[in-house]
Amino acid sequence: MKTHHIFNCFLLLAILSVSACADKVYKGTGKDAITIIAKPTVNPIFKRMETNPYLRFELVIPEGKEINYRQLKGTIAADGWKDIAKLELYLGNDQEDISKSTLVGSTATISSKFVIPFTTALTAGKHNLWLSVTLNDDADIDHKLTIKADQMNDGTGLAYKVTQNEVTSRYLGIALRKPMDEGVHTYRIPGIITTDKGTLISVYDIRYDNDVDLPGNIDVGMSRSTDEGKTWEGMKNIMDMGGPLDNSGAGDPSILFDPVTKTIWVSALWSKGDKSIKGSGPGLTPDETGQFIVCSSTDDGLTWSKPYSITSQVKNPEWRLFFPGPGNGIAMADGKIVFPAQYWDAVKMPYSTLVYSDDHGKTWKSGVGAKSNTTESQLVETTPGTLMLNMRDNRGKFRSVATTTDMGQTWTEHATSYSALPDPVCMASFIKADVNVKGANKDVLFFSNLNTSKSPRAHTTIKASLDLGESWQPANLLYLDERKSYGYSALTKIDDQTLGILYEGIRSMLFVKIPVKDIIK
Repeated sequence: MKTHHIFNCFLLLAILSVSACADKVYKGTGKDAITIIAKPTVNPIFKRMETNPYLRFELVIPEGKEINYRQLKGTIAADGWKDIAKLELYLGNDQEDISKSTLVGSTATISSKFVIPFTTALTAGKHNLWLSVTLNDDADIDHKLTIKADQMNDGTGLAYKVTQNEVTSRYLGIALRKPMDEGVHTYRIPGIITTDKGTLISVYDIRYDNDVDLPGNIDVGMSRSTDEGKTWEGMKNIMDMGGPLDNSGAGDPSILFDPVTKTIWVSALWSKGDKSIKGSGPGLTPDETGQFIVCSSTDDGLTWSKPYSITSQVKNPEWRLFFPGPGNGIAMADGKIVFPAQYWDAVKMPYSTLVYSDDHGKTWKSGVGAKSNTTESQLVETTPGTLMLNMRDNRGKFRSVATTTDMGQTWTEHATSYSALPDPVCMASFIKADVNVKGANKDVLFFSNLNTSKSPRAHTTIKASLDLGESWQPANLLYLDERKSYGYSALTKIDDQTLGILYEGIRSMLFVKIPVKDIIK
């Protein structure tokens, strides 16, 4: 009994000793000090993604020192911890890509104060650590998440303060489609609209075998949400025009909603065999040239018609190829429905243009090219009868912009063309939405793309123009995702105060809801 009592005393002293050590704070100063700086990454946190970077730590250990770290401690604001399934710590020297790092610690015990246990000995030099978040399956994407790193403790319990000068909130989102979902290698080319019932309808390429463009084994997929993007129904294949045996496929979808007939229209390129950009030629038949195909739904996206070609109605037989934008189309004030389009002429020069129907999809007509050497475009109706076409320009550096008042029979280059909107030669999204701006509703143009004039493709950004595209003020910009991606995006209005964006990651489709007030300052 006496021995047991002595043992308990020693155990108590040991616990008190460790507690005392844990209260000690490292106070190194000058050039020989150990520093830990936490820098927030710029990206949403996605459900269905195992790894979501939140902080990157830069540790500097002076010559002659080695630290054996054992814990990271931090704080989660409000009830944000309830959306988290797991926190992880990664070690790696790549400052841009967490996937190249090694997992060193994790915890599924989450509260407003968290501790991630890890055992990592770091020698003199510079080191990078990453804090990653995994969300619960039932996390609410209307929430935001705010995390602050407080300190790291070594094996003796000594606490090393983490300097985090910027404490920012993260949007939560959902990885609508991930690589290898349903055995599919890659999902690409987003389009999204909101119906009159508030239903979100998204479309995209189902690239079964690889991430390569047509020709290939590609179909058009559709996903549907009736709760503003919080949850999504299972994927449906709405355009299946061939298969792996003859390398036929359909892709590059564009989607619009006709509010008069309550019809959803989707257009795409059908490449029978090799009849995409490189293999398509003059003519109108599927064996000669790529086909501009459409399908539709009259029951809010529950069922879809069989795709059919409108190529003979819209393509000049001398052109090599004619197909959609891709992305989103629009309905005009006078009832016309319009898709952005592109064609390669007889000498293989690409042009952006449009196709439209003035009888709600019974027949279709096309415009002429707005500018040479432009391809993927998006359009809005700025004022009744005036369309503004925003174009991917193969010259690089900027988007080109033109307007038409006669449904694309003639075009006028806009003052902002090839100067206002940087672009690395990629697809972009462009919509007009009546939204609440500082207490009053107003027509606003929104634009999303990679806000850079050079490669690599990165920096997904949303911008707003309050004067219908006459200017794009730097203040009205939201930097959404800094990471490298495939770059395509599609915007839709969810309600007067909220936008939705569906954009490409790497082989994935990512969805986030964005408050308008976060874009318009």
